[in-house]
Formats: sequence, C-alpha cells, structure tokens
Amino acid sequence: MVGTAVSRRLTWIVAEVVGLIDETATARSIVLHCPGWVGHVAGQHVDIRLTAEDGYQAQRSYSIAAPADGEKVVITVELVDGGEVSPYLIEDLIVGDRIEVRGPIGGYFVWEPGRGGPLQLLGGGSGVVPLMAMLRARVEVGSDISVRYLSSARSPDRILYRAELERLGREARDVDVLHTLTREHPDGWPGLTRRVDAEMLEDHAFGAGEEPLCFVCGPTPFVEAVATALVALGHRPDRVKTERFGPTGG
Repeated sequence: MVGTAVSRRLTWIVAEVVGLIDETATARSIVLHCPGWVGHVAGQHVDIRLTAEDGYQAQRSYSIAAPADGEKVVITVELVDGGEVSPYLIEDLIVGDRIEVRGPIGGYFVWEPGRGGPLQLLGGGSGVVPLMAMLRARVEVGSDISVRYLSSARSPDRILYRAELERLGREARDVDVLHTLTREHPDGWPGLTRRVDAEMLEDHAFGAGEEPLCFVCGPTPFVEAVATALVALGHRPDRVKTERFGPTGG
C-alpha cells in the first residue's frame, strides 16, 4: 500500500502470531501481538519483513484491518500467484510464529469517527482492507455516521469479510453495503455485475451535495477510474482520498 509515513523514526519490532482467520480460499487475516505498539488509526498500514535461514530478506506492506486494540494488530493478506511473501503468510504461518513488523505508517488515507462523514467507502479487491478498518472503527464506538460501502470483486468467493459485511448491512443503523462482481456471478446474485462506473456511483453512492468523505482503495486502474468519476460527478477533490497498489511480487 502506498502511504505517507508518520513523522517519526520507525523501528522493527518482533511480533507474535496469536490468531489466524481464513477470510476466503486465498486470503487470511493474521492477528499479531506487537509489544510496545503505539496504536494506530484506521487506514494506516504496516511493513512486514521475513528473513530466510540464509539471511535473504523480503519486505511487503499490508493495510491494518481493524481499529486500535492495545498491542494487537490485524492484517489481511491475499495470495499473489508466484509471490515471495503472501504464500508463506497464508499457507505456512502458524500461531506462535514470530515476524518483524514496522509501523504504523500513513497519515493521509486515514479516518476516525471524530473526522465526521457521511462516509463513502469504495474498494477493489484487497483494497477493501483499510476501508473495513474504518467501518469497524465506526461500529466499535457506536457512531451514527452514515456509511455506504461498495466493493468490487472478481467473483463471490473473492469478497473479503462477506459474512460480517452482510450482517452489518442488516443490523447496523445507516450502513449500506453493496458488492459488484466483474468476472463471475451466480444465478440469483443480488448485487451488481460490472466494474464501478459513473452510473453506478450516481445510483448507489452519496451525491456530491451530501459532501461525503470518500475513500477509494484498490489497484491503480480501479482507483483512477473511480476517483475521476467522483470528481466528474461534482465531489470536491479534497474530500476524495485515494490509496492504490500495483504488482509487488507478493
């Protein structure tokens, strides 16, 4: 994830894996105990560093998936075909393992309830991870800020946090959840079935007149298309925050 580092020196700490949650067949959430963790704001991310027995190191950045909770940090990792890091984190990592963590990082693409709303969350693929942290932060404090959450995924089995989101859409006040599928969709699919475009935003997102805070995260083409469409629909550019990512080797 691309972000702006906070203005302090970041140091590596050794974190212990205390929980593993399979989110989909190709993604898992990793719960880490990070001694001395200073806390974080929804939308920030961390660096993860792995060191092989021969001394070779690989480093990747992952968005934090949940609001601050003491020394606990949750990240969600999606498998990258042919990657160096994600296959290990998803297929080999076990509870009790230790990995190096550095963070929190990022000061631009962040939100906390005190910043207000309405809140428009738009994510493509694993770009929903920091958006989920924002939504969970809103729920955790009992905020009544209106939220519209729109995610784009290739197929139903690639939708992250689907059960939790469906529950929030049913039970949480002023939280609207909608998914669109871009490649595969089963008969009877209740959501949308195309890429996010201006017409979809006009029909399902907050209007510019409602002055929402918009957070857009995902692959670069998704982010550029959605952010451009939002501005064309009249949303103020300073209220459209973006974070994008591209191929990294996983």
